[in-house]
Amino acid sequence: MFKIVGNHQKPEKRRFIHSLILPVCMILLMFSIHLVTWLENMDLHFLGVYPLNIKGLTGIITSPLIHSGWQHLYNNSVSFFILGVTLFYFYRGVAYKVFVTIYILAGAWLWFGGREAWHIGASGVVYGLMSFLFISGVIRRHIPLMSVTLFVVFLYGSLVWGMFPLAEQMPHSWEGHLWGFMAGITAAVVYRKEGPQKPPPPFEDEEDEDEMEESEQFHIDQNPPLRF
Repeated sequence: MFKIVGNHQKPEKRRFIHSLILPVCMILLMFSIHLVTWLENMDLHFLGVYPLNIKGLTGIITSPLIHSGWQHLYNNSVSFFILGVTLFYFYRGVAYKVFVTIYILAGAWLWFGGREAWHIGASGVVYGLMSFLFISGVIRRHIPLMSVTLFVVFLYGSLVWGMFPLAEQMPHSWEGHLWGFMAGITAAVVYRKEGPQKPPPPFEDEEDEDEMEESEQFHIDQNPPLRF
């Protein structure tokens, strides 16, 4: 009996460990970069996104790794870790596609539709992860995934105000938040047929079996035994 329990727990443990890999590696990279810039008194704002300017194109890849201060980094890292682990745990079959799509689209759309300023930080990716987990649970209508939706709403529902050009939001890249959110919705729609799906109701399987039996019976009736 103990062996059965152990074998059941091992896949779940491996699944959880796997869900940690990318979020932890990304956060370690963010912290390492910021630590070097802090120790060397460097300014890496030029690695951010600068909309509609060639020099800001590299920021599509590098901007989520650059932060303006320790508090900025801490705020993004906590949310990135929670939402990232949730994505890779519950959507393991499609998580890497979703993450790359959000990462690239959030930066690319910000380059096309942001203010003329340097935009840095991982908040766009955070908003993308948040919107994907919210919308995808609703689209798939699968109870475990809908519980994830409620979890995201409970923790991060108030972040929706960060997508609007309110006076207190102007120093921050509200455009990055908005385009990240839109990237998450796009990923939820594009990959809605991939990854975990709502299982069919049990009675559908029974109906399929009944239809097969009726079809077999029909063929049997159409071929009566030969008589001599």
